[in-house]
Amino acid sequence: MAGFPDSMKYIAHGEGGAPEVLAPTRGPLPEPAPGEVLIRVMAAGVNRPDVQQRKGLYPPPPGASPILGLEVAGEVVALGAGAARFSLGDRVCALANGGGYAEYCAVPEGQALPWPAGFDALRAAALPETYFTVWANLFGHGRLAAGETVLVHGGTSGIGVTAIKLAKAFGARVFATAGSSAKCQAILDLGADAAIDYRQQDFVTEVKRLAPQGADIVLDMVGAAYFQRNLRCLARDGRLVLIAFLGGHEAEKADLRPIMLKRLTVTGSTMRPRTDAEKAGIARALEEKVWPLLSRGECAPVIHATFPLEDAAAAHRLMESSAHIGKIMLRVADHGAT
Repeated sequence: MAGFPDSMKYIAHGEGGAPEVLAPTRGPLPEPAPGEVLIRVMAAGVNRPDVQQRKGLYPPPPGASPILGLEVAGEVVALGAGAARFSLGDRVCALANGGGYAEYCAVPEGQALPWPAGFDALRAAALPETYFTVWANLFGHGRLAAGETVLVHGGTSGIGVTAIKLAKAFGARVFATAGSSAKCQAILDLGADAAIDYRQQDFVTEVKRLAPQGADIVLDMVGAAYFQRNLRCLARDGRLVLIAFLGGHEAEKADLRPIMLKRLTVTGSTMRPRTDAEKAGIARALEEKVWPLLSRGECAPVIHATFPLEDAAAAHRLMESSAHIGKIMLRVADHGAT
């Protein structure tokens, strides 16, 4: 493309494996397809799906960039045919279908959003993956309403922090689980009504103690290992929303009777296979309902650590350690990133 460098830096993961396979290399810039914008990336987020893709367990969908990275923030520098919402020079964050660990990333324009007022690139890049996921699952599939009680598993993960903040902002009562007393205190500091140490406490017992009728919604990323207990701690007409399977995807010998007796809904989704139109719809809902809160200083993401793009392997090691509270970020370029 005229006026652009001959190549860009990106993080390759080769044939997959441990974090050490991640290495900076150079390759061609992506060209924006019709309806896409090309973003000069300032910052990118690190997420669990990146780890799974690096391991060879989560291949990109057909047509998506094979480069890791599902969320970026930066400057629009080129427009694909028909792309008309943004102008060159606009600063946006975007949910990418892949390609975020790079100096340039092409994304469908419907999946891009302006930076909230007062945000820099790092905070803007910390938004898309978790906020899209939480909005679609907790508020979409889960139908969370003000006054309801929600249990969030993994309360100090990027998803967990976002779920706590958004659920509280929209009037819910929030309980969350974590694996240490320090993380439980962090959950309380985030505004949750109660924190449950799953290593020391049975979360079903604690939920029933705190809310005798049970939780209206459970947002779960553990899967099979928690399936039966999640059903037990739900209230009548409760909703179990599954967003990951860190504890397995096959629930053996599950007693399904609570689903019928309590009229439970078991649902869930993953973000990456959704169509561009579906993701654009989520983006518009976020811009209408959540971006005003962010611009007022509410519900902001929590960034635990930031690494240079070249140190993506260290970022992945931290992600896999589960020692973080909030988001792990990559700094791609210095222009306007802080």
